[in-house]
Amino acid sequence: MAAMLLGLLLFAMQSPPIPSRPMTDEGPPLPSTSSPTDNGASSHPNGTLQQLPQIIIIGVRKGGTRALIEMLSLHSTVAAAQNEVHFFDWESHFQKGFPWYLSQMPYAFPDQLTVEKTPAYFTSSKVPKRMYEMNPDIKLLLILRDPTERVLSDYTQVFYNRLQKHKRYQPIESVLVKDGEINLGYKALNRSLYYVHMQNWLQYFPLKSIHVVDGDELIRDPFPEMKKVETFLKLEPQLNGSNFYFNKTKGFYCLRDHGQERCLHDSKGRAHPHVAPAILQKLYKFFHEPNKKFFELVGRTFNWK
Repeated sequence: MAAMLLGLLLFAMQSPPIPSRPMTDEGPPLPSTSSPTDNGASSHPNGTLQQLPQIIIIGVRKGGTRALIEMLSLHSTVAAAQNEVHFFDWESHFQKGFPWYLSQMPYAFPDQLTVEKTPAYFTSSKVPKRMYEMNPDIKLLLILRDPTERVLSDYTQVFYNRLQKHKRYQPIESVLVKDGEINLGYKALNRSLYYVHMQNWLQYFPLKSIHVVDGDELIRDPFPEMKKVETFLKLEPQLNGSNFYFNKTKGFYCLRDHGQERCLHDSKGRAHPHVAPAILQKLYKFFHEPNKKFFELVGRTFNWK
């Protein structure tokens, strides 16, 4: 009996461990997000899996990122993260590592592409290097608007946020202008200096990896802009004009998907505060040279004032 028990013990010690999922010709089983060391993908019994994104909408704040990801989600081969992840720009998130980042991704079928959007990525100097180290071949979407319009939208969002929280707010003229000149200390202005941030991204990614979406055109006529996005991502053409309809009540385009209609949140499309024409002219003049530099960087122009 002792000899038999010893034999069984030796056999158990020599036998290889049984994998938690069947092995395939493509390599080892996919890791689970429950492990603190994995960073590839996590599978689900229904055949879906969580995977690191192949597409990231990197910005810009108040450029139309929510509209872009909602419109892109109309495509059957795209699975979109619902929330802004802030993995690459927030240290508290980045220190959690790729297993945490993976856990924030949606479950998708193997033939789908995963996309997340965090508009603060574009203006964060540390993000391009971190993203490149994750995947140098990732596809990046950057949606931009007329920089003056973007500044006004930025202010409008902060204004309403403070209003809802019963906090004091500054009149727009006082944040835009200081001592009779454009207030260079206003963060919203910096976010609209697109060429400064684009230079940082082009240190790591070639221009062919970054598709710039015209946010103003996406508002006016979304279908042509989304066809360009489909082409850039090499997606099978699926989107058509019937996916978009103009909602006269809201004043912007809404989406139609398999008979279901949905619109962006009411916080979108808010009217900008009135700004004195003289201050607007200062803004247009201020952005003239930065815009020119950006056009030279990306090799195209936009219909910005």
